[in-house]
Amino acid sequence: MKIFFFKYQATGNDFIIINNLCKQFSLKEKIIQRLCNRNLGIGADGLILIEKIKNYDFYMKYYNSDGKEGSMCGNGGRCSVHFAKKIGVLHKKNTLFKTIDGYHYATINKNIVSINMTNVEFITVDKKYIFLNTGSPHHIIFIKKIENINIKKKGRKLQSSKKYLKTGVNVNFVQINKHILYVRTYERGVENETLSCGTGVTASVIAAYHKKKIFFKKILVKTRGGLLQVKFDTLLQVKFDTLLQSYKRIFLKGEVNFVYKGVIKI
Repeated sequence: MKIFFFKYQATGNDFIIINNLCKQFSLKEKIIQRLCNRNLGIGADGLILIEKIKNYDFYMKYYNSDGKEGSMCGNGGRCSVHFAKKIGVLHKKNTLFKTIDGYHYATINKNIVSINMTNVEFITVDKKYIFLNTGSPHHIIFIKKIENINIKKKGRKLQSSKKYLKTGVNVNFVQINKHILYVRTYERGVENETLSCGTGVTASVIAAYHKKKIFFKKILVKTRGGLLQVKFDTLLQVKFDTLLQSYKRIFLKGEVNFVYKGVIKI
């Protein structure tokens, strides 16, 4: 069987994207692993199928490079919007599409794509870390010198701890310099550092604001693959007789690039 694919990257987070509007592909775990393998296949952090779904422009089905279906991927979502525009699924500059964690609104202006992320209502604050879910679960650690960290070694150690043994977790290491965040991420499913992680960048900004380490609601974030912007609104509400600060209208914005297209036989 021949598969026509498109290769995309968003701040270095790269994906294989396949038009599956006719639902002709049902890829097995081993095939996805091989396609994402950087030595034996095309090479990517993940694989995305674009499919039809009622009441939305399209459905984004996302797989990590380990072949398993993943949770929400922010950069993958932004690449999917650009791809949908490229193949004619979108004829306007905005879209409403669906993923495993619900629906997302997005806008596209040439290569700049902004995507509405899931609301954040529950945040776990510990002395050593913050945990929250932005469509994917994130363990966030604030450090002084981000370049001195062995991301793969430390991230894997936290990922395999008893706390996250069943579900796994993404680990974000965050340095703050004035009003810019520097973020490096160990991604579950990839089991290594990626050049960028959209849900991780979003989680890092929310965590920094929640801990009063930053005071603006529109923040630039530097990853190893480039710059992203996160903006959000806050809302105070009472839940279970407790006053909680939740985060709404969260948008992740940045550049998306089509790299190449090709055909591979499997």
